[in-house]
This record gives sequence, C-alpha cells and structure tokens, in this order.
Amino acid sequence: MIRATGQNTRVSDESPVSFKAHARELGDVAIIDASGSLTLGSGGTALRDLVHVLASKGQKKFLLNLREVDFIDSFGIGELARCYATVRMRGGQLKLVHLAQRVQDLLQITKLHTLFEIHTDEQTALGGFR
Repeated sequence: MIRATGQNTRVSDESPVSFKAHARELGDVAIIDASGSLTLGSGGTALRDLVHVLASKGQKKFLLNLREVDFIDSFGIGELARCYATVRMRGGQLKLVHLAQRVQDLLQITKLHTLFEIHTDEQTALGGFR
C-alpha cells in the first residue's frame, strides 16, 4: 500500500510481523523511519517502493532510520542494496542511522558496511549531506 498525503508518504504491509516505512521531510532530506523485520514475506518491498516513489519525485537525499528494525535477512540486505542503487543512479545519497548491533554485524559480515555511510545519530548524518 502506498499512501501520499502532503509531505508524509507511507508504504506498509499489514501482516502480523510486517515491515513498515514512513517518510518525513526535514529540509531537503527524506528521513525514512522503518520498523519491523526487513525479510521476505514481511512487506520488505515497502522500503524499495517508498524509495522509488520519492526518488521518482526528484528526492536526492535519504536518511534511513533503522532504530525500530529488529531483524534483517538476506532478502532485506538485498533490499538495502537495491535502495542504495536506485538512489545513486539518480545522483542521490542514502545514509543509514540507528542500526541495532546485530544489523551492524550483518552489514560487516556481508561487507556492505563499506557501501553505506552509517551514523549513530540523526544530527550528524543530516550534517554530512552535500
């Protein structure tokens, strides 16, 4: 489901263990607050769909807040990589913030921590956009 109302855009799957993503704008940065499990079958494409919608509207700066994401599987890792590729192909930036330790560990194991700019707090991440 994609709902766009004003400056808020939501994409989610309403299944019991669903993944949800909600975008808010702060200046020229789209902050995507994600929650749930980013896995196959849990609405994981909601993130890709939301990034695609915003990028197609001309959004270039993305900050993905993963504070409420409790689990990511190999499908979720692929979704993060696809979102990164979508944003980069359109000349934008995608940063990650508030990663749980096991999500950080997974990104290190897969070597994707070298792909993403990762921050521990929103203000630092926002300050680093060009």
